[in-house]
Amino acid sequence: MTTSPILIGCAHGTASAEGQAVVRQILADVRVAMPGVDVREAYFDVQGPFLDDVIAEIPASGEGLAAVVVPLPLADGYHAYHDIAKAVASRPDVVSADALGPDTRLVDIVLDRLREAHVPADATLVLAAAGSSDPRAQADTEAAAELLRGAWGGPVRVGFAAGHEPSVADAVAQAHEYGEDGVVAVASFLLAPGVFQKRLGEAGADYVTAPLAPHPDLVSIVAERYGALTHGQH
Repeated sequence: MTTSPILIGCAHGTASAEGQAVVRQILADVRVAMPGVDVREAYFDVQGPFLDDVIAEIPASGEGLAAVVVPLPLADGYHAYHDIAKAVASRPDVVSADALGPDTRLVDIVLDRLREAHVPADATLVLAAAGSSDPRAQADTEAAAELLRGAWGGPVRVGFAAGHEPSVADAVAQAHEYGEDGVVAVASFLLAPGVFQKRLGEAGADYVTAPLAPHPDLVSIVAERYGALTHGQH
């Protein structure tokens, strides 16, 4: 019997108890959807278990893959290109999948959250991402914003909770200043609750949507990222 490679879901980490619970719920949902796969949690920062330690606990595979790291950030960036790459560098039997985004299903979740918050169809949106100094992550966020523009049909700006400009508060202020619409809504492009989501609520918008998780589409994306690297091995 062939053993499936371990799936390591790796998130940034947060001090928010609610945010920690949401990430664990994502992985619990993945376990239900993939009953034959050992699903483990890991983090880049703030909280353990840290990715290096999780990988170190996995026995070396004689052949094939021992584990696949599925990054849970919504965009590729420093963590994917540096932290994960460093963690798997000495383990040829451990590989990293792509991050959750860009993916059209993430935009579908954003649209679900906008509907849940009863945001008017003619509102100006500020897609609010975590923020990164890595231009690849910025490009992924802009790609998501472009998809949202096509689906929403109204003005869509981009703002960042940290690490890059414009800030969400500045993007909201600019939308009000230029009078694109009387209503401005912040569309959260964050995975889970935490300090960044709190900043969105303080940005001065008329509406603020909830983070993306939990959502069944996230489980589908995680499973797909894993499956792309393990086809034929389980």
